[in-house]
Amino acid sequence: MTVLSSSPSSANATARCPGSPGRSGSARHARSGLLLMVFAVALSALGTGCSARSETTAEAEGTEPVGIGKEVTMPIPAVTTTVVDAGDEPRAALRPVVAPGTAQQVTLRTDHHIEQQINAQAVRDFSPPSVTIPLTAQSDANGVDLTLGNVTSPDPALAKALLPADGSQVGFDINELGAITALRLEPKPATSDAARAALEQAFYQAVYQSIAFPDAPVGEGAVWTVRQQVSGSVPLEQVTTATLTHREGNLLTIHLNVVQTPKSTVWHLPNEAGQLEIVDYLMHGAGDITVDLGLPLPVSGAVEVGGNQTYRDPQSAVTLRQTLRTQVQWGA
Repeated sequence: MTVLSSSPSSANATARCPGSPGRSGSARHARSGLLLMVFAVALSALGTGCSARSETTAEAEGTEPVGIGKEVTMPIPAVTTTVVDAGDEPRAALRPVVAPGTAQQVTLRTDHHIEQQINAQAVRDFSPPSVTIPLTAQSDANGVDLTLGNVTSPDPALAKALLPADGSQVGFDINELGAITALRLEPKPATSDAARAALEQAFYQAVYQSIAFPDAPVGEGAVWTVRQQVSGSVPLEQVTTATLTHREGNLLTIHLNVVQTPKSTVWHLPNEAGQLEIVDYLMHGAGDITVDLGLPLPVSGAVEVGGNQTYRDPQSAVTLRQTLRTQVQWGA
């Protein structure tokens, strides 16, 4: 989050540099440098959700970030499910049957890899450190409440920053089809901005790689799609194709195939730095998860989504290429 609070003033100053069709190489280089900085800012904010802007503004003004010491709720876009193949007989409705007060211990691990390149410059790695989050989940009438254990990361600085987050509260509001409708975050007051951002990013990734059940009865081999908008600097439509590969009582094994496509032809850069044309955009992934209908969270599994994008600055000859890979894992 540090780069977010320090970049707007310099970015806006550079953006006001004059330019014309015959501008000098130094001006073009300055534009390239601006885009590199703005791109880095945008990538650092990727997946951190709607609270990033309020925290950044507070940091810039030297005040306490919004949400410190209180719960912040972020609504999640609604999903639409469609049955493609109802599968084999016998068929039955897939519904969470989690009794209030049911407890579960599970570990969430997220890994987000980001590389970007401007023109022929060297590839730069903006990957945030992975995080591993032990969770104690307890179901309630609206979904599940989560208590964080000792969150760890291979990055020493982030690992230290995450120590005060032990005991923080997170929650998912879940509807009758198992779709997450809201994400609730309440980090401990001593949790730093860097740790808060890492946790928020991790849970957003987990939310968008979760699964909703179809409304109609299905059996083994059933296939259904889950359509959802993914919020972010580039709004995406995500279509997840789910296949029920095995069912034994309440225990389901589901294969997921994920495709993301942009809903716009441009990317509006942060800090009013202009926009980039989306030249191409390919994001695809797959994985398998095991779900117990009697427990609030997945039992195990992993889903990985990745791909490449290319963007062009209409004000210059600058082209930006980006490679992304996100993995979400559930386990003991």
